[in-house]
Amino acid sequence: MGTLQVIFMTVLVFFVIVTIHEWGHYFFAKRAGILVREFAIGFGPKLFSIKRGETRFTLRLVPAGGFVRMAGEDPELVEIQEGQTIAIRVKNGKTTRLYLDKLDERSGVIRGEVEAIDLERGLFVQLLVEGESERYEVHPQALMIAKGRETQIAPVDRQFGSKTVGQRALAIAAGPFMNFILAIVLFAAYIQMAGVPVDNPRHLIVNSVVEGMPAEQAGLQKGDTIQKVAGEDIGVDFNRMIEMIGASAGKPLDIVVERGGETLSFRMTPKLDAETKTGKVGVTAGTPRRSATIAETFTGTFTLMKDMTVSIFQGFGKLITGDFKLDDLGGPVRTAEVTGQIARQGLTQLTSWAALLSLYLGIFNLLPIPALDGSRLVFIGIEALRGRPIDPARESMVHVIGFMMLMLLMLAVTYNDILRLVKG
Repeated sequence: MGTLQVIFMTVLVFFVIVTIHEWGHYFFAKRAGILVREFAIGFGPKLFSIKRGETRFTLRLVPAGGFVRMAGEDPELVEIQEGQTIAIRVKNGKTTRLYLDKLDERSGVIRGEVEAIDLERGLFVQLLVEGESERYEVHPQALMIAKGRETQIAPVDRQFGSKTVGQRALAIAAGPFMNFILAIVLFAAYIQMAGVPVDNPRHLIVNSVVEGMPAEQAGLQKGDTIQKVAGEDIGVDFNRMIEMIGASAGKPLDIVVERGGETLSFRMTPKLDAETKTGKVGVTAGTPRRSATIAETFTGTFTLMKDMTVSIFQGFGKLITGDFKLDDLGGPVRTAEVTGQIARQGLTQLTSWAALLSLYLGIFNLLPIPALDGSRLVFIGIEALRGRPIDPARESMVHVIGFMMLMLLMLAVTYNDILRLVKG
């Protein structure tokens, strides 16, 4: 892949994985009748925004996740108090707009002082208009307009907290589970693209050649059958090949391959990898493969899901035991860097990596860490057991603190990633 293709594919991988996660939240929230105010990809300032129906879809500056903002999850930002002067627009006997500022600029409206208002249950507003008390019904989808922004009201039956435990749990859990479904689909696609190893192989095959690396510069190509490395017939011993290349950093190395019935020899000098301190020529290799059957795709997919899940939890275990260094952690910058490197190996390897990222995101979000989906499910589970919800203010405080801690961790690993890039 060229540089522009690599950048595009890297961005696309993140976009698809995050979007499918947030779409799970969005879809099941809408199915439960919850008002979804915003569907956002990224955090921070808005880069792009468009409203469709009741929901505003936004693309934000920091590509480190996303969110679906449901009515009732957080305190509403716009409130109308008794004694406040507002203007309303009435259509077909019901209030459809409530203006909180720039009242003199509004035409075709009724102005008055709020005597009583209920935008959640009673859906009415009572105004003192020119000395007369008037009561107006409010449409359940009425908009409040203040500072140039429109905010749809959220009657209690449209709020997250009004739904059953099951409906809320499904709306929260749907995000991670959509990532699991995407991982299954991508692993299956990977097996169909890569195939399965043939029986009794005798040699390794070059699966991909990284652009700009010594192997590509020397002329090695995808599909070449590897015969010898540094004069040694390695057969199907992939680890031996990696060991020999790794020990030859900065030293010329000959690789003999068979291509189209012809034996060819290529000389290259492995580059020293800064992280592993070993030589690399920029190839991936494996045994010859054939097309996978439907049954092989099915079993292979779930084998990959199981193996990768075990590997992910082993990584979490190291975090708990402290058996890691800060350099072992990677944030969005490092993940994007690795994704770009894998994209250069081709669509097949990128598909496998995207599946792993989607699986990781699903599992990570189900951990009972404050601010993550897993923590919110814990609170819902406690509510189901005790028969009443935990104080929303306390729950919000837990999530806010957790979110701040996650952001601090992300800043730390991102700073570390940038230092790694600067130092090469």
